[in-house]
Amino acid sequence: MIHRRTFLKTTGAAALAFPAILRAQTTSSPQTQKLPMEIKRIGSQPSIKGPADWFTGTVRIDPLFDPNVSARAGAASVTFEPGARTAWHTHPLGQRLIVTGGCGRVQIEGGPIEEIRLGDVVWFPPGVRHWHGAAPTTAMTHIAIQEALDGKVVDWKEKVTNDQYRR
Repeated sequence: MIHRRTFLKTTGAAALAFPAILRAQTTSSPQTQKLPMEIKRIGSQPSIKGPADWFTGTVRIDPLFDPNVSARAGAASVTFEPGARTAWHTHPLGQRLIVTGGCGRVQIEGGPIEEIRLGDVVWFPPGVRHWHGAAPTTAMTHIAIQEALDGKVVDWKEKVTNDQYRR
C-alpha cells in the first residue's frame, strides 16, 4: 500500500496540478468559441489527377483540407498506382505521411530507398529533398500532411529517374 506522503513525494506537482490542467483543457477562450466547426463531407471535393510535371505514372489526389486562417496545415489522400511516384521535392516546414494502404517507397536524397506499408508514419524534415510513391508491383495510398509557410507548402524539383527509382 502506498502512503499518501510517498505518493505526493514521488508524483510531485503534477499530481496536485491535475485538476487545474483538466479545467484548463475544458475551458475555451472567447476566440475559439467564435470559430465554427467544419465538416468536409466525403465526395464534396473532386479527386484530381496528379499533374505530370510533379508525378511519374498514375496518381490520384483526394484533397482532405487546406491551410486556413486558423491553421496552417493541409492534407490530402494520395493514391499511387504501381511504379508511380512524386518528383524530387522539399517542404518548407516538413511533411508527414501516414500509409493507409498498399506498399510504397520513400527516399531522402543521399539515403537508401525505404519500403513503407500500411500503418507506417514517415516524417521528412523541413527543406530535405525527397520523393515517395508506390512499389513497382503494388499500389500505395497515404495521407500527406504539410504546413504552409508564407502560403507555400512544397517546392517541386526534377523527376525521379527510372534508375533512381529501381536502386
